[in-house]
Amino acid sequence: MNKHLKLVVNNSQLKDKEKYFFEKEELKVILDLYAKMVSNGSWKDYGLKISSKQVAFSVFKNSSENAVYNICKNFKPVNKNLKYLITDTKGKVLKNSYILESLLKNTNWKKL
Repeated sequence: MNKHLKLVVNNSQLKDKEKYFFEKEELKVILDLYAKMVSNGSWKDYGLKISSKQVAFSVFKNSSENAVYNICKNFKPVNKNLKYLITDTKGKVLKNSYILESLLKNTNWKKL
């Protein structure tokens, strides 16, 4: 058992420095996109990566392959445009923004 794990039931009461996950509205936006992409056959599976610096929603075309994209939230970005990122499997930043909704809506996933 890992002694460093902490169960957070209501993260709205935590201070900003203690938030290490997507907030409820952010996750809703991502899951809405995920449902749309699954229904049209583009995406098949997802996973989550969590660290003290960033959380990433990883997208897979096949469950047996590596993630195709990562939708990331940086907790301490060096500038505001690096708060939300879309990266490839090697971590290369493909797109970035400080507004998650506009980042996801303005991304052409077929050309990315």
